[in-house]
Amino acid sequence: MNTSSTLLQDSLLLIWNNRNSAERLELMEKIYTPDISFFESNESEAFVGFAAIDKLIQKIQQDWPSDFEFVLTEAPKSNHNIQHIVWQLGVPGQQTIAKGGDIAITDGGKIKSLYLFLGS
Repeated sequence: MNTSSTLLQDSLLLIWNNRNSAERLELMEKIYTPDISFFESNESEAFVGFAAIDKLIQKIQQDWPSDFEFVLTEAPKSNHNIQHIVWQLGVPGQQTIAKGGDIAITDGGKIKSLYLFLGS
């Protein structure tokens, strides 16, 4: 079992910051289980699988300036198969557009479930 926080950190920084779909999908195979579920909010259905998450990332990145990126604001944390990170989104050196955190549940050394918590 992978108990380090690097999976969730890599998910955010390498997949969600990446603007190349082919590269994202390749990284997803290394970081996510094939049946990954991403829960954006309590009011929406889960995005399940690489293609659904890739499509979501493409959709939201269309509205972002090209220099938008996620950055970690705290050191990643782990407790057995649960990982937690805190991040902000925006143009480096400018006002933050969004803040939040992610929690992941891992299985077999990969992320099986990913939960988004937007901050205020």
